[in-house]
Amino acid sequence: MTDDTRSRPTVHALLADGTTVCIRPVRRADHDQVQGLYEEMSPENLRLRFFAASRRSAALAADRACGAAHPGYLALLAETEGRLIGLAEYDTGGDGDTAEISIAVADGLHHRGVGTLLVEHLVSAARAEGVTTFTADALSENHEVLRLFADLGLRTARTFEGPEVRCTISLDTGDTYLTAVEERGRAADVASMEPLLKPKSVAVVGAGRKPGSVGRAILHQLHAGGYTGRLFAVNPAAHAILGVPSHPSVSALPVTPDLAVLAVPAAVIPETAEECGKAGVRALLVVTAGLDSDQARALLAACRAHGMRLVGPNCLGISNTEPGFRLDATFAAAHPRPGSAGVAVQSGGVGIALLDGLSRLGIGVSSFVSLGDKYDVSGNDLLQWWESDGRTELALLHLESFGSPRAFSRTARRVTRRIPVLTVDAGRTEAGRRAAASHTAAAATRTMTRGALFTQAGITATHSCGELLEAAALLHSQPLPAGPRVAIVTNAGGAGVLAADACAEAGLQLPAPTPELIDDLLALLPEGAAAGNPVDATAAVTEAQLADCVDRITRHGGVDAVLVALVPTAVAAATGDDLVRALTRAPGRRAKPVAAIRLEQGLPVELLPADGGGTVPSYAEPQAAARALAHAARRAAWLARPAGTVPDLDGVETDRAHAVVEAYLDAHPDGGWLTPRECAELLDCYGIPQIGWAWADTEDAAVLAAERLRGADGRVVMKGHWPGLLHKSAEHAVHLDLRGDSQVRAAFRDLETRFAGLLEGVVIQPLADRGTELFAGVVQDQVFGPLVLFGLGGTATEVLADHAARLAPLTDHDVHDLITAPRCAPLLFGAHGTGPVDLEGLEQLLLRLSRMAGDLPQLAEADFNPVLATPGGVTVLDARVRLLPSRPQDPYLRRLR
Repeated sequence: MTDDTRSRPTVHALLADGTTVCIRPVRRADHDQVQGLYEEMSPENLRLRFFAASRRSAALAADRACGAAHPGYLALLAETEGRLIGLAEYDTGGDGDTAEISIAVADGLHHRGVGTLLVEHLVSAARAEGVTTFTADALSENHEVLRLFADLGLRTARTFEGPEVRCTISLDTGDTYLTAVEERGRAADVASMEPLLKPKSVAVVGAGRKPGSVGRAILHQLHAGGYTGRLFAVNPAAHAILGVPSHPSVSALPVTPDLAVLAVPAAVIPETAEECGKAGVRALLVVTAGLDSDQARALLAACRAHGMRLVGPNCLGISNTEPGFRLDATFAAAHPRPGSAGVAVQSGGVGIALLDGLSRLGIGVSSFVSLGDKYDVSGNDLLQWWESDGRTELALLHLESFGSPRAFSRTARRVTRRIPVLTVDAGRTEAGRRAAASHTAAAATRTMTRGALFTQAGITATHSCGELLEAAALLHSQPLPAGPRVAIVTNAGGAGVLAADACAEAGLQLPAPTPELIDDLLALLPEGAAAGNPVDATAAVTEAQLADCVDRITRHGGVDAVLVALVPTAVAAATGDDLVRALTRAPGRRAKPVAAIRLEQGLPVELLPADGGGTVPSYAEPQAAARALAHAARRAAWLARPAGTVPDLDGVETDRAHAVVEAYLDAHPDGGWLTPRECAELLDCYGIPQIGWAWADTEDAAVLAAERLRGADGRVVMKGHWPGLLHKSAEHAVHLDLRGDSQVRAAFRDLETRFAGLLEGVVIQPLADRGTELFAGVVQDQVFGPLVLFGLGGTATEVLADHAARLAPLTDHDVHDLITAPRCAPLLFGAHGTGPVDLEGLEQLLLRLSRMAGDLPQLAEADFNPVLATPGGVTVLDARVRLLPSRPQDPYLRRLR
């Protein structure tokens, strides 16, 4: 094996205790270190590894790992601070499906997850090379390695042969394995975040002696905010700053800080980070902005080399309001109010706005992280921290980018079942859609992709910081509604109408009250009241009457939430009635959400103190209240729905599909659009139904093909083809409704004449039956992975833009949502009396398209338009597929950004 062939990238990942390790292929130059790894083992560990305590085994093992290359062999090592701490190998021995594995971990480093992490990376690499099974031999007394295999989350069988055990491990990385990997990753991630969010000591590097510097402002916040750990400043020109001891350098500090805050010029960030790493600092917070690309690389390299987690650069800071701890390492104007909301933002300005809003509402913050340019610590890290901290009840995110959306989505799906996760959907628009040729690529906008991510993960996505706070106020203070049915109560008819319009626009329902409820309400309310929906309680309603009215409605089974729209009146003022108090009296006895609308309210949203310590949200605008309720209703529906599953599919020939792709890319190394024949073969590998067709490159061949394919009515379709042709109708390269040989010949001559020099041939198909023309496609997003799109098809698909999207792999729920989301969905369910189309066939088509995209990372985009849906079946009438050279990526492999 030459060094050139050891091409797997070097990555960094976290051990169980949060330590950062480097994982990379073994190189020739590692021979002495590999041999030393074994030679430094105790005789007992050496015996367990090699079944004998021979020191000769160390040299032989190093020769094998660092020797010449041979197919089917890979050795990965783990190192920290340049020290080799573990090695794992697999060798197929010429059998491409099964590989023997071995693991070695340095003495003194057992039980920290080194071996498990290496095996996870071996599994990922082996699966990419087609290996389906690992085998390993161990002594039956080697309990540690046997437990490692058993706890991987993979199906493992054991065969005992005397003192030895043969383990056979199936590399079926299904949900059980991913869940096990996820749990190990969560524990490691949380451990790595301790020095950032719960440091025992902090040093602020770059704190100035005079007011006006960011470093000095952060030092002041830490000191004045009551931080209980040891606090230092680093400034060679001062002995103390703001009463905090100052030292000339990080290396001169009396203790090594867990966390170093860097507020120094960009030019000295790399050397300062390196100094911190060499001193043993465990985490960096870099607030400095303006790093160039070289400085950025050097900063991250120092963090990785020395195992430091990094927040920033270009950020506002971090805060943890845990009682008795109080870390406020920000330069915000005020200290965050302690509370229950976890906040992570990329924009410091957005962070300040959210901190202020949450403090004003009384929700407060459990921890706050301004991610800035997000070189390392991300929203995914924070979600896992909040999931584990025992204090966070609400997660608020403002993310402009995603490093690993599929890993983020999987984490968010888990976390949001425990606490609401809300986000501002930042960066929704683009100056223009990215250059794209196919219908699929043109439809796959950034908004659609992010929307699919948030919807599938159960994240509450809002369009502004204001809307985020409105939703947070309701989710923080009220129970979730069981559904979208809202009753409106008002003391002014006009306010009730505004509220009703807002609810309808937000997608909420306003059910008519039952006769029984009407009678009850009229008996409670003053004369002249109208018990519809809205309920007009009139200006004469008293505090007691309004409270009884709201209580009665919340007990009614046909209502899920109550909005109370109030305006101040002279009547209430004269009688001393406080109508708002009617809502805040013992709200805990109400099992359904209640929110107020007060048009005269000065602030967009408030939380009104209620009896018993609770709160009731109050909104200045009906639209805000309705939006918040709609978000809560969608969250309740998502939680009530069981987790979806990816169905098994029969008739899928994955190996054959890979062969089709490899053959095409061998002939076209830069990729391109498949020919009709290649496209049809690929779809056939996945059992995707296609209309009958034939290829013809001469006039006579076209006539013969038409004779074979004519249906009962004798009509056929002719479609021209040449490389790069995508929109046949736009190019007028389609002839429909051809009858008889003469029309077929005339059509062929027309295409041959108009597209001379381009036309390679034509596709002949029978004229399809009448039905609903749909569109299905997939585009491989470099960041988000495969995105499946579905909607109304035909020549106007882009103009009408009636599409829905979900990220692959599609679950049964995702497929249902795709089919029901477009505006054309009623057509599929027989809205015009024609009967529903073959819905099961449609589901199968989307599932198979999703599977194809997941199996083939080289699939850049696929475009099925039109797809004909009828009660009798679903058929692809036209398909285009584009391939690009690409290596498979494992989105769930544990590694740092």
